[in-house]
Amino acid sequence: MGMPMELQTIIVTKGREQRIQDNLFRLEKEGYRLYPLDVPLEVRRTVQSEASGVAVVRKLEWEDNRTTVTYELVSLYSTN
Repeated sequence: MGMPMELQTIIVTKGREQRIQDNLFRLEKEGYRLYPLDVPLEVRRTVQSEASGVAVVRKLEWEDNRTTVTYELVSLYSTN
C-alpha cells in the first residue's frame, strides 16, 4: 500500500510558523511532505506571494498524517 507524499521546494507558511528561538522556526503542515535538508529554500507566506527570505530545513518529522518542519531563517528580505 502506498503513502501519499509531496516533494516541496519552497516553504509556504500561511502565517502558521512558530518561533522557537532567534532564527529557528517550527511549522506544521497537513499530510506527508518531503523537504530537502540543509539546502537553502525560499520562504513565502503564500504560494503566489514574493519570497520573504531564505531558510534551511534542520529537522523534518512525520507523524499521524502531519509534517513538522523545523527551519532556520538564514536571510530575511523584508520585515513586513
